[in-house]
Amino acid sequence: MCVYGEHMVEHVDETWQRGLAIVAHPDDMEFGAAAAVARWTAQGKEVAYALVTSGEAGIDGMDPAEAGPLREEEQRASADIVGVSEVDFLRLPDGVLEYGVALRRDLSRLIRKHRPDIVITNNFRDSWDPDGNALNMADHINVGRATLDAARDAGNRWVFREQIDEGLERWGGVKQVWAAGSPRSRHAVDTTATFDVGVRSLEAHAAYLRGLQGFEAAEFLESVGRQVGANLGVKYATGFEVFRLGLL
Repeated sequence: MCVYGEHMVEHVDETWQRGLAIVAHPDDMEFGAAAAVARWTAQGKEVAYALVTSGEAGIDGMDPAEAGPLREEEQRASADIVGVSEVDFLRLPDGVLEYGVALRRDLSRLIRKHRPDIVITNNFRDSWDPDGNALNMADHINVGRATLDAARDAGNRWVFREQIDEGLERWGGVKQVWAAGSPRSRHAVDTTATFDVGVRSLEAHAAYLRGLQGFEAAEFLESVGRQVGANLGVKYATGFEVFRLGLL
């Protein structure tokens, strides 16, 4: 564990085999966490992706009917770069996701299907920085909160019991939920060896990045990765807020 000022940053526990990443949009994993996934798949771990939307409302100059299928295609290509072959899309409406029982039910079904040891999501705090200047968006907040709750729901046979009746088994095996990019991150993983793979994974979202006009994937990921890496004592790293689950 490394101590920097008042912040203690320690390595995440990598003694797991199956992971499931649940995020709101195509590209959410690639804005920082894809290099970590590349590290884990290279270790022989199994990681699956679940996208709650198809990101159809994310490109201002492209109609959602065109953007959704294109962004799904780019996400599959991006996932393949980091060794992820299983990519699910719930195809809920982009930009207007609501936290609630319906979303928890959908995510519980995913967790019971994949039976992961670790669930990964994006930052669901109100902002991306401790001072609250870089505000987060509702889709990220609502999906992250619902993911944390669904990880508990999946382990309770009496919650969403119709899923059990349909043949899914309860799954109380989620040890931790990790929120990537949280301003409260106190854990991280060294992504120095897989940084370039993470850049290529983000660059695979070509249509989306073109809409950002002048955005440089490598420059952005380097600035974030170096900052977290400095706190871990390595060149590049991805930070996570770790939630430990004590399911009974």
